[in-house]
Amino acid sequence: MSPLLYCAFAFSAVSLFATSAHAQTIPDLVIKNATVMTASHGTIEHGAVWLHNGKIAGVGATVNAPPGATIIDAAGKYVTPGIVDPHSHSALGNDVNEATSPVTPSMMMIDAFDNNDRALYFALAGGVTTELLLHGSANMIGGQNISIKNRFGRSRDEMLFAGAPRTIKFASGENPKRVYGSKGQLPSTRMGNFEVMRQSFEDAKVYKAGWDSYNAKVAKGDKDAVAPHRDLKLEALSDVLSGKLLVEIHCYRADEFLTEEAIAKEYGYKIRAFHHALEMYKVGGEIAKDGTGIATFADWWGFKDEAWDAIPWNAVMSMREGVKVALKSDSNDFVRRLNQEAGKMVHYGGATEDEAIRMITLNAAWIMGVDDKVGSLDIGKDGDVVIWNTDPLSSYARAEKVFIDGDLYFDSSLPGYGTTHFTGVMHGGGFGGSDDESAEDAQVGGGN
Repeated sequence: MSPLLYCAFAFSAVSLFATSAHAQTIPDLVIKNATVMTASHGTIEHGAVWLHNGKIAGVGATVNAPPGATIIDAAGKYVTPGIVDPHSHSALGNDVNEATSPVTPSMMMIDAFDNNDRALYFALAGGVTTELLLHGSANMIGGQNISIKNRFGRSRDEMLFAGAPRTIKFASGENPKRVYGSKGQLPSTRMGNFEVMRQSFEDAKVYKAGWDSYNAKVAKGDKDAVAPHRDLKLEALSDVLSGKLLVEIHCYRADEFLTEEAIAKEYGYKIRAFHHALEMYKVGGEIAKDGTGIATFADWWGFKDEAWDAIPWNAVMSMREGVKVALKSDSNDFVRRLNQEAGKMVHYGGATEDEAIRMITLNAAWIMGVDDKVGSLDIGKDGDVVIWNTDPLSSYARAEKVFIDGDLYFDSSLPGYGTTHFTGVMHGGGFGGSDDESAEDAQVGGGN
């Protein structure tokens, strides 16, 4: 097994063991008399959700829970799946970018993850139960991301999302050309960006062919076969070519979406989602044919050249063209109120409440490749559930209770921070955080 695959397997195994151990000790819970927004099969008025062994065991007007189940009467309140943030840099601090080379696919964001960062608490208190923590956007091909369950107060390994697929962060456009152009090196233009990308995959093809040949010889019993030199960067790129990594791309402009798709087809990999994607409304029909989703802002505009054509109707317009659309934070501030960002979609473009909720739950989970486990209130999925004081799409909404795998991690009625598992001192400096549009600038002294 290669070192990268072993690393991914080892962390996943640790997390799986920890998750299972916790789930076995969690008593049955029924939340009843709530407005239940399932994200997958509509809204149930005066509905109930039953959690058993950390999983959703029943959803409907009534549920068949055992007599000893704990009951929460949520009359007048709303219940949703836990919010999923498919683009976050929380808890990665100043280590979000390895801005020393435009191609760094062997960087592992797990090595930068601080599980005591207060940004995770802010997210939890806002109803966010799952996050994709990405490498920054300094590089054309950045590092490998990590998926977490926001079990704030647990150990680092216990916060990893067991069974989540591996993902990698790419970036095109202004950010890589600014970072490396300021250093007087390739790439300093969009032409340079894509040349670096293509050459990297050409190198990876040669590397992959060498290992394929070696493995074929070994399979035939050739004892004289000599293994090629192992290169972690090229190994990661080979995994992209083999479809073992979901590709997430920071990209804004319509023309670059098309270029990125063309390169993906040229080298035989699939793009899972474009992130930011503020000009998707211009080419949504074309991108939808490739099955690529987007993780976008609700209404960020004008903060850089690539954002001048942003419009707040982008998400809904793209959705109507068949693109799977999610909203994301990219900010330790926005992550606290992704529910409100979803609410804007009802206003901007006329999304239904179900469609708006899916943008921060089920669609976001799909982008991470974990929609079979989280993102909707369906039997068999993880017991990640939020109880809200009112309609979560309202600016008056507060997350009152947040459950992950059936376990209560945040309760606003408790004194202090409302946490149930955290003890000690939270790390980090405040709300701003390191987002895609500032993290790499701190290293080169540039602006947005």
